[in-house]
Amino acid sequence: MGDRALLRSEHPYLAMQPLSVPIHQLEKSEDVFKSLSYADHPVSSLPVANPTKSFWIDSPGANPLAKEGSVGDLTVEADVCIIGSGITGISAAYHLSKKAGLKVVVLEARDFCSGATGRNGGHLTTAVFEAFSAQAKLYGIEQAVRGYELEEYTARAIVKIIKERDLAVDLVHGGHATLFFTEEEERQSREDFRQAKEAGIDVTGVEWFTKETMQKIHRTPYPAVKFDGYNLWPLKFVTELYHIAKRQLEGKLYLHTNTPVISISASTTPDKWDLHTPRGTITSKYVIHATNAYASHLLPFLHGPEGIIPTRGQVIAVKARSLGSVTSWDGNEGFEYWFPRPGGDPENPLVILGGGREAVGPGFEYYVTDDASVNEQAGEALRGFLPSVFDGVEKIEPDIEWTGIMGYTKSKEPFVGPLRDQGQFIAAGFSGHGMPRTFACAEAVASMIIAEMERKPWVMPTWLPDRYLTKDRL
Repeated sequence: MGDRALLRSEHPYLAMQPLSVPIHQLEKSEDVFKSLSYADHPVSSLPVANPTKSFWIDSPGANPLAKEGSVGDLTVEADVCIIGSGITGISAAYHLSKKAGLKVVVLEARDFCSGATGRNGGHLTTAVFEAFSAQAKLYGIEQAVRGYELEEYTARAIVKIIKERDLAVDLVHGGHATLFFTEEEERQSREDFRQAKEAGIDVTGVEWFTKETMQKIHRTPYPAVKFDGYNLWPLKFVTELYHIAKRQLEGKLYLHTNTPVISISASTTPDKWDLHTPRGTITSKYVIHATNAYASHLLPFLHGPEGIIPTRGQVIAVKARSLGSVTSWDGNEGFEYWFPRPGGDPENPLVILGGGREAVGPGFEYYVTDDASVNEQAGEALRGFLPSVFDGVEKIEPDIEWTGIMGYTKSKEPFVGPLRDQGQFIAAGFSGHGMPRTFACAEAVASMIIAEMERKPWVMPTWLPDRYLTKDRL
């Protein structure tokens, strides 16, 4: 009997069509994360040149700010300098823009929003109750709940901005479904749901579906749970958020793309920092590191498993038979995630599908900062994934394939708050789950800076978990 047949006999949820990816890899990937010798890997590089083309970035007209501020005079002074123009950096600028009179500079090593935000799966999906029992065991019920509250706060805030301003960012609200490939996955999910509900988390609208129902409705033999969720075009949202922040700062928001920060040193001006770039030096009172996977390039003490490890993800855009009314999905312990793009042919939509890391081998793409290439093993796993999960989906070549670099931490929780050096702050390490967390974490950091400027005590938001804070972690 072959390995796949053994898997099917041990796990009756597995369909007769073998999956294109291995199962039960999450715990193994976490063990590998902790055990890899970071001494064998240098600190993170800067983002590489000529990254793979992403659907979000390279569709015609998608990135009007791509080269903004890359030529001409460099802004040489700022109140706050933000390194990174993804959703974290631009969210920080947006929150800082609520304080009148600030001069804020955003520096980006490549084109605007060309890092993980411009290369992700397009989901704005909160965890709702996922992994609640483990979180409660580690941090206590109150602190566990805060993590879910932060994600709900982020999703509500982003959707509110989009709707109030009628932003054209392809927002879709149609729910999210998690498929269970094994009985253990479903059992654990139901236990997480039970404990989350007892803890007071709002689980209204959560629906459970048997494999028979899923086969009938979606032509997949796996049971599922469905809950609230959104999808959007991340780059378009970040672009709009930048324009809002610039208006609120009355033009005193400056963006310099293709301007990497090579190093930071104490300025000769007291209590300020000099940020050195190939185009010149910028002096700023405060610095926000919104560099995620690349944080250790400027902050080498964040190198290794106690800090932030760059981790390459891979995504394809491929046409596939309609998967039904659900607008976004994940499966295999979250390794794979996908959704059909709105518009186009409703019977054969373009599906954005990410994952495949668990099929790569022993390294799980840890310490990889090269998003100028793709991994062939991951690509083959992705090409075969939908046909192995849904009846009637054919294996075809994708329209486009790309990679992006995520920043993982040991706990999968981000670092949020001040660094060792006075005036420098960080919000980074979102571990592949940034869209429902970055906006709020950037707000927390911006509020810390504003409180310090105004010489007032910082008031910690009720939704911010203690475990995110840099205090006692660095």
